[in-house]
Amino acid sequence: MNNIPKVVLLVETSRSFGRQILSGVVKYSRFQGPWAFYKEPRDLESALPHLKNWKPDGIIMRNTKSAMKLLDFKIPTILVLHDKEERSGLPIVITDDESIGKTAAGHLISRGFKNFGYCGFDSLPWSVRRCEFFSKYLNDKGFSPAVFRQSSCSVNREWEKEQLYMAKWLKELPKPAGIMACNDDRGQHVLEACKIAKMNVPDEVSVIGVDNDSLICDLCDPPLSSIALNAESAGYSAAELLDKLMRRERTKKQNIVVTPTHVVCRQSTDILAVEDPEVVKAIRFIRQNAKSKILVSDVVEKTNLSRRSLEVRFKKIIHRSIKEEMRKLRTDLIEQMLIETNLTIAEITASFDFTDQEHISRYFKKEKSVGLREFRKLYRRC
Repeated sequence: MNNIPKVVLLVETSRSFGRQILSGVVKYSRFQGPWAFYKEPRDLESALPHLKNWKPDGIIMRNTKSAMKLLDFKIPTILVLHDKEERSGLPIVITDDESIGKTAAGHLISRGFKNFGYCGFDSLPWSVRRCEFFSKYLNDKGFSPAVFRQSSCSVNREWEKEQLYMAKWLKELPKPAGIMACNDDRGQHVLEACKIAKMNVPDEVSVIGVDNDSLICDLCDPPLSSIALNAESAGYSAAELLDKLMRRERTKKQNIVVTPTHVVCRQSTDILAVEDPEVVKAIRFIRQNAKSKILVSDVVEKTNLSRRSLEVRFKKIIHRSIKEEMRKLRTDLIEQMLIETNLTIAEITASFDFTDQEHISRYFKKEKSVGLREFRKLYRRC
């Protein structure tokens, strides 16, 4: 291998997912390299002769038909896939659609919804899988989500016409409804269809997307809640693995899995779809005091119910006990601070009422099965 490895990057930059993958690769190169990169902005067919002359040492790419011609180079390659079945015996980067579906369902349930829907792209396997896992999780909880089905006619799938079909579907849903979109682009489609249907978001319909593409989410009206993924960390791991392959080191066959980290809650799901006013009072009190050391008895005192009655209502409406809800909201806040801020563990500890760092780490590990530093390393590798 040359002194400076040459790496071909054929991953899209038009979406947040691809940009995060590439960001992780670049950060690995900056810390462990340097590497020389080839990023083809033109048609790959015309670039192939130039690539042969460039003599790359490794490739990280999507599995498009044209890109697969690079396999003829017979050099270390990692595929970034949407479908794990589409591999060619190579290391892959793949998203965990099961965890994504469960995360979306869990978020909407925690908002108190009893009516659910899914909107994706019927022809894309990864969208279909997310629908299946989202629906299965809800079915296991006793709910039956409605699924938007695209027209079999390609003309009716054009957005000018499809948005009318989508608006009709939204009108027919029982309200209030919580909807998962397969990604942020589809989430934007749902929000636009809500305008046509003259439905209020989030009061009548709440929507959550996937990828947390901040540009898309903030362009939405109202801003779109979304599931953030550890794509940057996966990109870093892909580069780390490619480095070993280029050095001809023995490595175990492995898949790099992109998993959800947390939900970035914006206005599109910023609601409690709970009809029971006493439960609403309790949840609001818990949220307002997530950093404080409150007890279940403190929550009960903010309502007009006995502890037993409030517990029964919590279990029926949000499928968790009062204590479980308290731990979840608190852990979610710690998780968000670990991922979205540069605060040290000591600073995060100080912002809560834990006695010391060991205390907060034990608390967090009990919920997430991983310690604070390990969690931050896992999801903020770069």
